Amino acid sequence: MPEPVKVLTKRYEVEDAHTLDGYVRTGGYAALRSALGSSPEQLRQLVKDSGLRGRGGAGFPTGVKWGFVPQDTGKPIYLVINADEGEPGTFKDRELMERDPHQLLEGIVIASYALNCTRAFIFLRGEYLWPGIRIEQALAEAYREGYIGRDVLGSGVDVDITLHYAAGAYICGEETALLEALEGRRGQPRLRPPFPAVAGLYASPTVVNNVESIANVPHIVEHGAEWYRSMGTEKSPGPKLFCVSGEVVRPGNYEWPLGTPARQIVEESCGGMLEGRALKFWAPGGSSTPLLTAEHYDVPMDFDSIAAEGSLLGTGAMMMFSERTSVVDAVLNWTKFYEHESCGKCTPCREGVFWMAQILERILEGHGRIEDLQTLDDACDNIFGRSFCALGDGATSPIKSSLKYFRNEYEQLIERGRLPQEYAAHAGVVTDNSGMHRPSQLVRR
Repeated sequence: MPEPVKVLTKRYEVEDAHTLDGYVRTGGYAALRSALGSSPEQLRQLVKDSGLRGRGGAGFPTGVKWGFVPQDTGKPIYLVINADEGEPGTFKDRELMERDPHQLLEGIVIASYALNCTRAFIFLRGEYLWPGIRIEQALAEAYREGYIGRDVLGSGVDVDITLHYAAGAYICGEETALLEALEGRRGQPRLRPPFPAVAGLYASPTVVNNVESIANVPHIVEHGAEWYRSMGTEKSPGPKLFCVSGEVVRPGNYEWPLGTPARQIVEESCGGMLEGRALKFWAPGGSSTPLLTAEHYDVPMDFDSIAAEGSLLGTGAMMMFSERTSVVDAVLNWTKFYEHESCGKCTPCREGVFWMAQILERILEGHGRIEDLQTLDDACDNIFGRSFCALGDGATSPIKSSLKYFRNEYEQLIERGRLPQEYAAHAGVVTDNSGMHRPSQLVRR
């Protein structure tokens, strides 16, 4: 059985790891010194050989992505770090930036050198005040000591890093909407092609990588591709931070090799489900990934195994729910989020998610019709793959999967006009003296 690892989180117990002194004392920036002794081509090949896949949701191979960047256009090359982290249930990047910001900065400098890039940006979620303060402090220290800036460590390499605070919009987690916002425009997705690798920030070749993805780079440089591949699976190598939330004893971020069974992560790291509660349904990679059930509890947590079960690993945000939670209530909660966060650029997402939220709310309030289920199903089919970006696709995932696995719960709610008794306390349903639920008096959380 896999064992928990301490790679990205190895300094979490070091009190001053967020400072330059604490980081260097525990081996920090050694990988940067080593990387500067290699060529950019060698570093790009090393990352490719490691099999590192993006940790922001899509799981695209990082080294392959770097290889798409043309090196002979005469235009500057940019590296942009996606630190927007707006996916419900995801909080791994926040802790990485708060506890070990220099790990991210070291990864950025190495990646910039590998890409022949002299200017990098950190696009930080607007609500992330404390991570921003930590990054600002780390940047000041690293600039002062020559780890960032002109002539890094006397190597002749120049790398500048700019911290950009976002305005706070989920859509800006989509890489082209992020680039639009970084350029000062409204955060809305761009038409592709051209892809960012060819024409990204300021119409120049650009790589957009997630915080956790780049935080892996110093460890790959320091220990090598073979060491990195010794963890995880053949197609999903390396360690992964799993954000576990919901009805578990100890929610939090836990680092395990990719391919570790979901049950093992929850039981060993989180202490299992809350006392007296059995797993009913869960999202393996955040709210935009299709739901799974208790029957999938032993599925390995890697990109391919989760995909084989009809879902996505996403960001690795495991949201666990028991039989005390109404799946309809949870799905409505997520759908309202996507309705609010839709940028409005395309009709399928702007209109479709709005109407799906209205139908779900009507069902939950006891006024649903059996034909609503077919309408929801059809709406999902007309949004998925037809919206301008993946936000629309993500909005359909919990609805489509809940109809697949829990259609009877929808039907029961429609037929009875109320939630089952066991959901009353959790959903905030007002009851009369007989204990019957009055859907028209639902108290929304």
